[in-house]
Amino acid sequence: MRTLRDLDPRGKRVLVRVDYNVPVQDGKVQDETRIQESLPTLRHLLAGGASLILLSHLGRPKGPDPKYSLAPVAEALKAYLPSVRFVPHPPGSEEAFQEVQGLSPGEVALLENVRFEPGEEKNDPELAARYARLGEAFVLDAFGSAHRAHASVVGVARLLPAYAGFLMEKEVRALSRLLQAPERPYAVVLGGAKVSDKIGVIESLLPRIDRLFIGGAMAFTFLKALGGEVGKSLVEEDRLDLARDLLRRAEALGVQVHLPQDVVAAEAIAPGVETRIFPARAIPVPYMGLDIGPRTQEAFAEALKGAKTVFWNGPMGVFEVPPFDQGTLAVGRAIAALEGAFSVVGGGDSVAAVNRLGLKERFGHVSTGGGASLEFLEKGTLPGIEVLE
Repeated sequence: MRTLRDLDPRGKRVLVRVDYNVPVQDGKVQDETRIQESLPTLRHLLAGGASLILLSHLGRPKGPDPKYSLAPVAEALKAYLPSVRFVPHPPGSEEAFQEVQGLSPGEVALLENVRFEPGEEKNDPELAARYARLGEAFVLDAFGSAHRAHASVVGVARLLPAYAGFLMEKEVRALSRLLQAPERPYAVVLGGAKVSDKIGVIESLLPRIDRLFIGGAMAFTFLKALGGEVGKSLVEEDRLDLARDLLRRAEALGVQVHLPQDVVAAEAIAPGVETRIFPARAIPVPYMGLDIGPRTQEAFAEALKGAKTVFWNGPMGVFEVPPFDQGTLAVGRAIAALEGAFSVVGGGDSVAAVNRLGLKERFGHVSTGGGASLEFLEKGTLPGIEVLE
């Protein structure tokens, strides 16, 4: 990829696609991690004499909507950078273009949510051209959006000299280690709701790994495929044959598959609800499995020991509703405790667990892109990477 080392930013207006899709509540940013991750790139460009025009999305608005405005993000960014202004006009508009023309070196303008533009997600070439006239060079530093062939990611990169930012470069380097001669034993821990969301990455990684751990709701599709009784747990009925096939392929490749032995179950997903612990293959109706149980937490921790490469994506239960967050936290502790291992975590809930535990520094890499990291491991590239090559 072309990187910042290939760009002389002096005197240039540089258009930077960042990922400021952050949680906002009551007009305040609740987690500034993604803002902080963008700072090395922004500070490097500013120190080199550039002025910056920042593009980002926030949420999934159906059109202009004050609820999804980036104005609170601009306020948060002011704590880290001097001379930040917010441009409230649609980012592809004439008004936005006029506002950034007078930027001086060292100044930063954050434009309004790119998803307020109807052509953004369609990679509309006319919109990409309107973005391109905002700056003289383009830097892609939004790894979390690099799997989207959108106008502010791919379209504009084809029209300006385009470079990878430091975060983008760091993500690609770390994730490439999981594909290119990873140190063995290699363990992959997958959770989340659906097998269908993880099929591609499982199929891509199976020939490379030694141990596969499956938790979260997706585990119940595998448990039912093996003849288990899973009560009212979430199951993808149309994926049972696929689950059986994946287990057969893992066995043929010598991959150890670890499924939950017990689960924490309840009749509803709600804080303070009465919970029961059942064997994972014997959950009675009307209960549903909502987290891995204590025996499974211990078994997963024991089976992870000795791993030299670990990739973790997805929670072990309904992480956002206590007490169904304990399995995810236990897995986070177990991976963080591994000595001499290169561990990568991706996905919102998994990263949130690592941050809550205060163990971020114990991981080799904490990815800012859950979906992007999965697609990269499945395909070895992303639309946002290809356009920079």
